[in-house]
Amino acid sequence: MSSKLLPSFVGEVDLNRISLHYLDWIVIGIFALAMIWICLDVARKKKETSGDYFLSGRSATWISIGASIFASNIGSEHLIGLAGTGASAGMAQAHWEMQGWLILVLGWVFVPFYERSMVYTMPEFLERRFNRSCRTILTLISLCSYILTKVSVTVLAGGLALNTLLGINFWVAAFGLVIITAIYTVIGGMESVLKTSVLQTPILLLGSLVILIMSLNELGGWGKMMEICGGQKVNNYGDSMVNLMRSGKDENFPWYGALFGSAIIGFWYWCTDQYIVQRVLSGKNQKESIRGTIFGAYLKLTPVFFFLIPGMLAFALAASSNTDIGKSLAAALQLDPNAPDGKFVKNPDIAFPMLVNTLLPIGLKGVVICGILAALMSSLASLFNSSATLFTIDIYKRYRPNTEEKKLVVIGRIATVVIVVLGVLWIFVIRKMGDSLYSYLQSIHSLLSPSIASVFLLGVSWKKTSAKAGMWTLLYGIIVGAIRLVTMIVDPSSVNVFTYIFKFMNVYSFCVINFVSCIVLLIVITLFTEKPSEEQIKGICFGYATPEQKEETRRSWNAVDIINSVVIMIVHVIFYIYFW
Repeated sequence: MSSKLLPSFVGEVDLNRISLHYLDWIVIGIFALAMIWICLDVARKKKETSGDYFLSGRSATWISIGASIFASNIGSEHLIGLAGTGASAGMAQAHWEMQGWLILVLGWVFVPFYERSMVYTMPEFLERRFNRSCRTILTLISLCSYILTKVSVTVLAGGLALNTLLGINFWVAAFGLVIITAIYTVIGGMESVLKTSVLQTPILLLGSLVILIMSLNELGGWGKMMEICGGQKVNNYGDSMVNLMRSGKDENFPWYGALFGSAIIGFWYWCTDQYIVQRVLSGKNQKESIRGTIFGAYLKLTPVFFFLIPGMLAFALAASSNTDIGKSLAAALQLDPNAPDGKFVKNPDIAFPMLVNTLLPIGLKGVVICGILAALMSSLASLFNSSATLFTIDIYKRYRPNTEEKKLVVIGRIATVVIVVLGVLWIFVIRKMGDSLYSYLQSIHSLLSPSIASVFLLGVSWKKTSAKAGMWTLLYGIIVGAIRLVTMIVDPSSVNVFTYIFKFMNVYSFCVINFVSCIVLLIVITLFTEKPSEEQIKGICFGYATPEQKEETRRSWNAVDIINSVVIMIVHVIFYIYFW
């Protein structure tokens, strides 16, 4: 595999490819048969309308909604990229994963507005709240984000994992899984995504749990990991790998940038991104959608423990063990604990595949490989369906409103193919933009999220927010994000105020400043432009729900839902206190 074809952080490592036992192949075969059975069952049901295809006829239950929210979020970039970040930076990236509380915000705050609007997409919701221009802008931003992040990173991480574990050519592995996933998604639409997620989610969690337990057992327990990682300093300000909140002078994760930047990115992703929100739009009613978000929030508590901490364990094993496993990990990670630049792990994204390679016994390797396959396919399947929905509903149907329903389904499938091709081509650009897959992913998200998050936040919470304010803020966000993206690819020739802000400023601090500027811009423009009418914001803005709508929302939850939500919040607080 030529390193020229891959990003710089996909290194060449001399590994002994694993040889799967027949028991491993049996496990993989059972997984494949289960997937085929689900797809055949879905295929028998005709998708006559766009509602059937894109939103599963709005018939999803809370279990499938919650599982799909989680499976859509957790892709192979988490198994590979998040473990890699754990191996290189420790706990700092956990801010972006401990975000079950934001999924609760989606359920308790935004689901009622989305359900009342009866929209298919988030751009369509912005048209209801603001104007057609906002809808067009958000559609273009969303489709670009799929190309820059979801397609490229998911395909890259999946290809890397299968190349490392099985020795399959990177491009053969990547394209093979893309084609397989596309087939079942194209056939069944949203129903395929929801039903396969119910199968894929427990397999993904089981495989990752096995890695966590085996790694802890090999190292000698949780205390040993905390001792080793706690002694590894990550900056000159006394912070170690186990510190979640780091000095404000930290080059990579200043506490204010990590804390508030992750919240801004999380709010955009969990509450306004089509990729996630489409799961709740497919619910039978508000009750199923809200409970689905609660279930999804519970599942979202696991990634730090199942994906990030195994990366820290890989570092600890490499740094402390003279066993064959420790030596293999040290060589693969290219470990240098005393590196003067603080980058003591030069090849972090190899951490998870190497743990599979070195720790797992016969049979369990098959389970973990199924988990990797499930992660890749669930993310891609959700992406395929969401991109098809966006292009078909928000672009094609707007300009050809009389198009037959069956043709809309075909158009959506064609759009998906184009998005995937562009995303794969973007892999060649990623090599210039980061040291870790997960860091790259969050860097791009930090450019996309501020303007969208601010427009949705004020659009729903402040009735006076004007259409022109929403439109110009989205345009401002595109321009600012594009400038930063270009400087991430092309190094500027000199250092000045402009290049510092758009190139050298910490990306998460940049996200916070950009978000604040978007809020100020929204308020200022609103003060000098025409306000929306009460008819326009009825049901989709705080304070403007009818008594019937309020009663429907009140009937959608009970005391059990409140208790579960409080439990999730308590877990978040305890986590932050422990790793502070």
